[in-house]
Parts: sequence; structure tokens; C-alpha cells
Amino acid sequence: MFTEKDLRQIEAHGLTREAVERQLENFRRGFPYLKVVRAASPGDGVLTLDAAAAEAAAKRYDDAAEGLRIVKFVPASGAATRMFKELFEFVNDGKRGKGIDTLLEHIEEFAFWPELKKVLPEGADERAVVDAIVNEGLEYGRKPKGLVTFHAYPDGARKAVEEHLVEGAAYASAGGVVRIHFTVSPEHRAGFEALLAERVPVYEKRFGVRYDISFSVQKPSTDTVAVNPDNTPFRQADGSLLFRPAGHGALIENLDEIDADVIFIKNIDNVTTDALRGDTVLYKKVLAGVLLGLQERAFEYLRAMDEGRADTAAVAEFIERELCVKLPAGYDWALLRRVLERPIRVCGMVRNEGEPGGGPFWVANADGTESLQIAESSQIAPEDMPLMKSATHFNPVDLVCGVRTAKGGKFELKRYVDPATGFISSKSSGGRELRAQELPGLWNGAMACWNTVFVDVPISTFSPVKVVQDLLRPQHR
Repeated sequence: MFTEKDLRQIEAHGLTREAVERQLENFRRGFPYLKVVRAASPGDGVLTLDAAAAEAAAKRYDDAAEGLRIVKFVPASGAATRMFKELFEFVNDGKRGKGIDTLLEHIEEFAFWPELKKVLPEGADERAVVDAIVNEGLEYGRKPKGLVTFHAYPDGARKAVEEHLVEGAAYASAGGVVRIHFTVSPEHRAGFEALLAERVPVYEKRFGVRYDISFSVQKPSTDTVAVNPDNTPFRQADGSLLFRPAGHGALIENLDEIDADVIFIKNIDNVTTDALRGDTVLYKKVLAGVLLGLQERAFEYLRAMDEGRADTAAVAEFIERELCVKLPAGYDWALLRRVLERPIRVCGMVRNEGEPGGGPFWVANADGTESLQIAESSQIAPEDMPLMKSATHFNPVDLVCGVRTAKGGKFELKRYVDPATGFISSKSSGGRELRAQELPGLWNGAMACWNTVFVDVPISTFSPVKVVQDLLRPQHR
């Protein structure tokens, strides 16, 4: 099936022939649906904290933070294509919907208006205004969300990436150092570096901290081969194989290289303004405090096991009630240890306001346990979709991760991925249809074998920008 040229191309990607053959087999066989048991809900997989408990968790984190190595991990790859899709349709095809009407009616209310006004030609009509946003002018159609101006302040506007600097100073500082890691596309890295070189000194002076900023790109070795509709390898005009980035699940390798005691994960576009940031800061600390409490008890039980003084019933109760893993009737010490010896993630969950999408579920596992997973609709069988609609909560991608072992080492995160949770999608290249394969999502299958705890957090902590008009919402004004 593969020529010598193919094998050289595969090797140059950091892949092996066997790995690509496994990818092709995934196309042929497909991925199984998750064995969803029920939606997690308050009292059954979603922890709800009263004000006193939330304050105690936040204090636990604050008290420990100075002695921890803390990293804020921000996926910031890719261009903001979806954010400006409607604008491109208007510029290229003259297609005008309500979104364009809203954009133009409120154009001077966007934080990027002062920048836009400077690049508009004299007497620009509506189409020229929209064109200057996405094409020559601001060039937002070719930039990542992190480099788009989101918010206006009296002392100047901020781009999305700057709001993560501000957030980081509020809850991710240890010893006066704020460590933030951005995953970026190679073509955008220089843009991030240039902006941060200019802005970091401003925020260091304002908050009295030092920023330690690092970057990584998605590894070519995580790319997947594309296939034709008949599942044969898709070949480009020159006969070469086509490899495609395999989605955000590939970032588990980037996360695996982070050396930290506590890792905060949050998407680049989920930021708000200074005036509304209070809940975000508080509940980041709450999630971290819950994590530290669970980690401390898990480590203590592991030490007790090693020293032969563990109480079986107490360990099992902790696993079921606190780590949210339902044990089978015939569990043994080996299973208890396997459950305890895992990375832990504490995930904020917001109340579902009717939007479909990823949410918290109980899932049955091959070892007889049931555990919590963040499931997307594509992972759920058609007959189980009513469970999706019954979910009380929604996944806002608000995670705090503990990746240290009880002995102070670091878990090898790639060992805790469920490879059977990838998915297949239909794409095109050069006008030809193809099938593409994505790796298990970063907060889905890539963390399927972690211990997972869900915590109810206020909707005010969730303010993503999916389309440009979202910047007109109160969370961004």
C-alpha cells in the first residue's frame, strides 16, 4: 500500500508505518460510542458547594500557592475562521444576514473600532468596512483569536491574549512569578511573541509580578492521514499522502511536557472584563482547592497501602464518594491502587441553558467501574441521545489538573488516553471529498483514564467568543 516515498514522508512526520496503518484501520472500523450510563447531576457526580465550602476551598489553594509550581495552559492555536465566517460570506458572496446588520449597526461599540477606523479608506461603504476587518486592514480573518482586540478600557484596548495575562496575575501567581503556556500554530507564533514582548512589561509593572511565558506547537507526529470516501489513502496532486492536524486532543503531548504541581486549562476566547472577573478568579481558586484536598487524601491512602495500614472500606468510600469512581462488587486492592494512582482533574461545570454540546456523564468502563467523563454529542449513540438532552450542566472547558504522583514524580499523561474515543469527520481538499480523523479530545478521551471531579460553577465564569458579535455581549463591554 505504501511506496518508498510514502514511508519517507511518514518518517519525516515523526510517525511509523504501523501507526499510520492503525489510523487506516480506525477509518475502516470506526470508533465505538461511549457506554453512557446517565448524565451527571447535582448530588450524583456534580459537586455543589455553598458559600462557606467555596471560601474554604479557595483559602486552601491560597495558603498553598506560594509553595507550588503553577502553570496556566491556554490552547491558542488556529485562525479565528469561524469567528468571522459570516463576514467572509458577506464580503465574498454578498450574503447578508442579521449578524452583518448587528455588526454594522454597532460597529463603533467594538473595542477594535479605533484600530479599524485608522485603516478604512475614505468614504468606505458597508462592504469595505467588513472587508477591512477580515482582510487587508485588521486582517482578523487570518489571525488567531488571541490576537483579536476583545475589550476596551480607559487606558487602552486589550487583545484576548492580554486578558489571560491579567487573569494569570489574579490566580496563578507563585513566588511573584506567573507562568503561562500558550499552544500556538507555527505561523502565528511570531505575532504572539511580538505582542507579548510589548505588553508583558506593562502588566508586570501594574501587578508587581514577573511573567514566565512559554509556547509550543502541535507536533507533526500527532497528525493523522486523510483517506478517500472508500477509506483508501488520500493522495495529493503530486501523489503524496495528506496528513492533517488531529484536533485539540493532540495537545495532550504538549500538556505532558508541562512541569507543574497545578495546571489551569482554559480556552483563549473564554475571558471577560476586569469589572466582571471576580467570579472567574474565585472559582479558579475553588477548583484548585478542591483538587489539592483530593490529591492530599489520595496520596495519604497510597502511603497507607505501602505501609500496610490502609483501611479497605475507608479507601473504597473515598474513591466512590470523593473521586467519583463507582467500584464493582468484587473490587480488590489492585483495583483500588490503580484508581488512586491516576492524574486528577477538577472541572468547572455551568448550568445548561438549553444549548446542545459536551457535558458531564457517568460512563461504564471495561474494568467494571463507572467514572465521570466529558462527552460530546458525537460520542453518544443515537439511542442514548435523550440522556444528552437531560443533562443539567455543560462543559465550559474550565479545568484544574494535578499531574504529580504520590512520590513527587510526574504522570506520563499519554498512558491515560483512551484511543477508542477519537472520531471521523468529512472534509475536503482541493475540491475533493475526504475523511479526516481526530484524536481523542483533550478534555474528552485524552483524559478518559484520569480521576475526574465535576464542580458546579456560575455561568458568569463562561464568556466565550464564538462569533464576532459575541463581543457586544455584557461580558465583553
